[in-house]
Amino acid sequence: MFDPVLRRLIDPPLNRAGAWLAERGVPANGASLAGLALGLLAVPVLAQGWYGLTLLLILLNRLVDGVDGPIARHGSPTPFGGYLDIMCDMGFYAAVPLGFALASPANAVWAAVLLASFVCTAASFLGRAVLAAQRGEAYDGRRGQKSFFHGAGLIEGSETIVAFALFCLFPAAFPWLAGLFAGLCFWTAVARVVEAYGTSTRSEP
Repeated sequence: MFDPVLRRLIDPPLNRAGAWLAERGVPANGASLAGLALGLLAVPVLAQGWYGLTLLLILLNRLVDGVDGPIARHGSPTPFGGYLDIMCDMGFYAAVPLGFALASPANAVWAAVLLASFVCTAASFLGRAVLAAQRGEAYDGRRGQKSFFHGAGLIEGSETIVAFALFCLFPAAFPWLAGLFAGLCFWTAVARVVEAYGTSTRSEP
């Protein structure tokens, strides 16, 4: 929901950083994998209950993830690079709830519910992109330059990072926060399906 607004603020510095890194030979796919590695470190760190360090890893993951696209655009972007980027994002999003489940048995059920909601939002997001490609829909570019169609949703990347930060700042409230966020994710998935159905029926003769 807030991604289009934030992109206007963060894209200029990320593009400059991406250009600087590309000039020095840093590969975009390497940046994607480095970001994933930072994100996956959250699992053992959360298992130890180190929430402050987890928050730092989350922020570093997003920073590194933010430059892989600009690096590619200042070099030689490939379809595989876009594929790898979204796969690394999904792996990171799954890692954080898993880490909270390991941090405390009281978190396990709600972490599982949150992961289920992430599966639904990911499926609605990627399925919408497939539908758009099949119908030749143009991406509006409001969420920055992307390698494929990015549909709108109540819960997107910005909201997810805010939720992860709240989990780390208030770990005792994780079950309540995770339940609330999962509900918003399920709502997002349903809304995307409804929107996709609406656009499909409007495009039919």
